[in-house]
Amino acid sequence: MMTDRITPISPECFPLTPDRWDDFDALFGENRACNGCWCMWWRLTHAEFYAGLGRRNKEAMKRIVDSGEVPGLIAYSGDNPVGWCSVAPRERFGRLNRSPILKRIDDEPVWSVVCFCVHRTARGRGLMRALVSAAVRHAAERGARIVEGYPRDTAVKHYSVADLYVGTVSLFKAAGFVEAARRSPAKPIMRYRVGK
Repeated sequence: MMTDRITPISPECFPLTPDRWDDFDALFGENRACNGCWCMWWRLTHAEFYAGLGRRNKEAMKRIVDSGEVPGLIAYSGDNPVGWCSVAPRERFGRLNRSPILKRIDDEPVWSVVCFCVHRTARGRGLMRALVSAAVRHAAERGARIVEGYPRDTAVKHYSVADLYVGTVSLFKAAGFVEAARRSPAKPIMRYRVGK
């Protein structure tokens, strides 16, 4: 695994398909996967998520991948998996609509970018910027006209690094997203309109 944190990464990003599961597993691994999340937080109810922490959440994500659904993108630096971005149609993330802060703002069909995971050796090297751009391209190639993100506004509130798994406002602004709604001081809904 690369350890040079200064050199920017120009990753290749690919949809997570069954043939890439072992790379996803290596990225999330035993002591990673955000304490057993396996990127299931946005897909499950509170009770389901905590009941499945660890092995059961991993198995749930594996079922999604094996079904042929693409739950997101995996990024590589050379042959090494170094990053992850969860992107899919908004309907896949039930927790969004159950949230008073992040519920729908209109009836337009939307794809959502809900989560990032960056290997510790790749942090601070521009990987999340590359993943946001790749997520927009991925969604647009599948017919998306609007892509949403749900970042934290670090200019309004201080967050720990662990709380920035959804990205920051500055990250999404740099990728061309604009604020579409703000029901909480530091948690806006941001949108990218494809083709504008």
